[in-house]
Amino acid sequence: MLLSIINIVFFLAFVLFAYFNFNDSDAWLWVSIYMAAAICCALAVFSVFLPRIYMALGAFYLAHAFVLFFAKDGVRDWVVKYRSPSITESMKATKPYIEKTREFFGLLIITAALLINYLSSK
Repeated sequence: MLLSIINIVFFLAFVLFAYFNFNDSDAWLWVSIYMAAAICCALAVFSVFLPRIYMALGAFYLAHAFVLFFAKDGVRDWVVKYRSPSITESMKATKPYIEKTREFFGLLIITAALLINYLSSK
């Protein structure tokens, strides 16, 4: 029961995150990322677990997070160079680290959801 509730919350959150990414120039990537995770969570609500899919998506998401961490104006720069300012402020062309940091943490959240379902499928 608790797992179903967690998956419903993740499903709703990931659909909302996908919706927020429709206006981005790279919407094709981020809508796909969030919707794939949303579908996995929706299926888990109905006890349909896909551990190989979780592993494949999780590996892709972690690899992409790794790239965002070390990218120019990425998460590492957000911490070291910019001293971790708030990422809740609006994004501007002069602050690309805000978008990359948000994307990084989004990928970690997705990976955590997939890991929960992976472990639950065992």
